[in-house]
Amino acid sequence: MDHKQYFFEKFGITDRLLERCLGEALSAGGDYADLYFESVTASSLGIDESIVKSASHGVSAGCGIRVLSGERTGYAYTDDLSAERLLKAARTAALIASGPARQPVQGFTETHAPSLYPVPAADADIDITARLDLLRRADRAARAADSRITQVRAGYAEELRRILIAASDGTFASDTQPLARMSLFVLAQDGERTARGTSGGGGRIELEYFLTEKTPEHFAAEATRQALLQLGAIPAPAGEMQVVLGPGWPGVLLHEAVGHGLEADFNRKKTSAFAGLIGRQVASSKVTVVDNGTLANRRGSLNVDDEGSATQETVLIENGILKGYLSDKLSARLMKMPHTGNGRRESYQQIPMPRMTNTYMLSGEDAPEDILRSVKRGLYAVNFGGGQVDITTGKFVFSASEAYLIEDGKVTAPVRDATLIGNGPEALKYVSMVGNDLALDEGIGTCGKDGQSVPVGVGMPTVKLDKMTVGGTGR
Repeated sequence: MDHKQYFFEKFGITDRLLERCLGEALSAGGDYADLYFESVTASSLGIDESIVKSASHGVSAGCGIRVLSGERTGYAYTDDLSAERLLKAARTAALIASGPARQPVQGFTETHAPSLYPVPAADADIDITARLDLLRRADRAARAADSRITQVRAGYAEELRRILIAASDGTFASDTQPLARMSLFVLAQDGERTARGTSGGGGRIELEYFLTEKTPEHFAAEATRQALLQLGAIPAPAGEMQVVLGPGWPGVLLHEAVGHGLEADFNRKKTSAFAGLIGRQVASSKVTVVDNGTLANRRGSLNVDDEGSATQETVLIENGILKGYLSDKLSARLMKMPHTGNGRRESYQQIPMPRMTNTYMLSGEDAPEDILRSVKRGLYAVNFGGGQVDITTGKFVFSASEAYLIEDGKVTAPVRDATLIGNGPEALKYVSMVGNDLALDEGIGTCGKDGQSVPVGVGMPTVKLDKMTVGGTGR
């Protein structure tokens, strides 16, 4: 599909106008300039206590114009896509980043990219009834699961994002990116004890996914299972112990503790714990971590990034050795390193920066049951809630929303209020077993950085760490 025609036909954009804007952007000097056009149609629905509590539908469009001059960035944006406003924004960006001109505007070469996700045939009106029916099904299923479920909230959000990028280095790319997510929250109560459960999923998919693959009943069963399990959980033990991480969503720990530290801008500024360590051993030899934006239909995948470059699979850590960083065009140029197609931004109002797509650890050779069997006393963390990391030191704190004791090689009592505390580069050195059961998350991840949020994916197989600090209130 020729995605660029949307902007040409709807907003009157022409090749000549793109060239004029880039010319204005570089009129005060600069090494590079790019134009990022975006049009987003987004809708969301929420029900609480079986009543529709929120519903929204909106359309936004605009263009961000960036000029790079050495390490300086000039940026201006407009939500008016008329030629006059675009040229004014280009002049504004030029003045902010003014410097010696070294980059003439070249002819455009279109980026050839794969088709990783479906594109709706036309701009049809969103069928609110069908989406509301999904939420009501989830609500009914959760309430019917157990009389101790006292509260249910369900939400559905989707967007269709169209982008067009033209740059002074000849880059010309366009894409149409669908995104949908369903989420469910339940509260269970038994006497004075309360517990919560959450579930959700999605990706770069269409509504059909929730009717045939992961249904509302699937998410309801998972959320209620978690909540009811927590009702009977005992306080988590505290101290240093062996920890086994389950497959899939626990990869969020990898994302936070390691992934952010491997983004090139932090390393260019030498604020990452991984700065200057390429070629060095930073993890156990059993650990291989990749970032891959080319997985079909995944939440973090993109045909092209927000600078018009095709995404790729990038090996970050291979058999424990640090191989490289995730870069955007600016970092790649300033650090004289390969460009990995990881320039991302939340919207046309923000500048791109190096960001993860789908980041995960590759499978190893150990059977998951053997990993659990090898632990005399430890913690089995299957699901995580929130977490945070200090990029500079690599220190992280994560709360486990579903975890169990491991006693004499057997998974026993569920525990509550468990936190994992550690240091990203340090923690990976204690990986002693890696399962053969790599799984990716259900499609719910959103990553924040410098005030910008973008959709991402995470994953990992079952992994054993020989030593990690667990915070808890039990013995």
